Amino acid sequence: MKNMIRALYNNHIIRYIFFGGCTTLVNLVSFYLLRKARVELNTANFISIVVAILFAYVVNSRFVFQDHPEDLRGHLAAFLRFIGARALTMIIEIGGVWLLVGQLGMQDMVGKTATQILVLILNYVFSRFFVFTSGKKADHDKQTVERI
Repeated sequence: MKNMIRALYNNHIIRYIFFGGCTTLVNLVSFYLLRKARVELNTANFISIVVAILFAYVVNSRFVFQDHPEDLRGHLAAFLRFIGARALTMIIEIGGVWLLVGQLGMQDMVGKTATQILVLILNYVFSRFFVFTSGKKADHDKQTVERI
């Protein structure tokens, strides 16, 4: 059982899916709490998205891609790439729903779900190959040392 759990944890795709679910939960719970506190709808939505993105950055950096920037500048660069990638996929999400639902007449939830699948894949690709890059370097260096 321990080996199975360890194998699942060692798979970064499984970690990405797990922490993606946690990020969604953070988004929904913070939205719910803000609305219960009578925060205006759009403000509550915006704040909950920001909180979820910040949470996603931390868990993706530490646990999913195990990124290890050497200094504050490295952390800041990764954070800015992360925010830029999330802004791009947010635009794709808004445009995708507009195109699929508004222009092509697809049912709301089908269009939203199709767009979410694309956004999920793009967020993974951006994070894996463009945002969290120092973890790959550290893994490569570690493997090189182990071979010697």
